[in-house]
Amino acid sequence: MPEKRLRLFDKLKKGLQEGIDHERGRCSLRTSEIEIPADPGYYGAEDVRRIRSRLKLSQSGFARLLLVSDKTIQSWEQGTRRPRQSSARLLQFIDNPELLSGLGK
Repeated sequence: MPEKRLRLFDKLKKGLQEGIDHERGRCSLRTSEIEIPADPGYYGAEDVRRIRSRLKLSQSGFARLLLVSDKTIQSWEQGTRRPRQSSARLLQFIDNPELLSGLGK
């Protein structure tokens, strides 16, 4: 088991050294720039219901898609709870799939 940790340590050490060398101008690394979409904002009960209806999914099917419980979808749609940031981001991408097109460039 110590060998696995040593290999991981060596990989981390190499990565850190490459980062230091890049910062000091000793090597160049491949970099990518992506445009992060704006904050998803607030998704209320009507928003969640609209998205689910547009996908023609039941509450249970929508819950499976988002990996949340049926009760979570019910509470979102009743307005007793609201989606957290990570769930709101997923809803944002489902609501506006074109936002994903700029991420892989």
